[in-house]
Amino acid sequence: MLMNKKILIVDDDPRNIFALKLTLKARGYAVETCTMAQEAFDILKSEYDFSVILMDMMMPEIDGYEAVRIIRNTPEIKDIPIIAVTAQAMPEDRQKCIEVGANDYISKPIDVDLLLTAIEKLI
Repeated sequence: MLMNKKILIVDDDPRNIFALKLTLKARGYAVETCTMAQEAFDILKSEYDFSVILMDMMMPEIDGYEAVRIIRNTPEIKDIPIIAVTAQAMPEDRQKCIEVGANDYISKPIDVDLLLTAIEKLI
């Protein structure tokens, strides 16, 4: 069932990438990772088949908010569900993520069960 479900993780912290990748691969998801928004755009230009994007909101250069806006304005990839992942845990942070175009929001430290539930709702 999950064999064709591919997730793109965009996070500038290698520890977060490692933990998320391990968790998601163990659940049967195919996972691709990158550490910067520009790298994510390059991947998404050549691969449209992601089921979900996990987007860190606090990254250097292009932050997650701007990255989500850019994705939502790119016709080929605008419909890929995005889960915002951030250490900012206030209600207004969640609202800001949703306003820029994220489908859901998970705060760090990540609760694996909440993350998996959020992913399953979107795919």
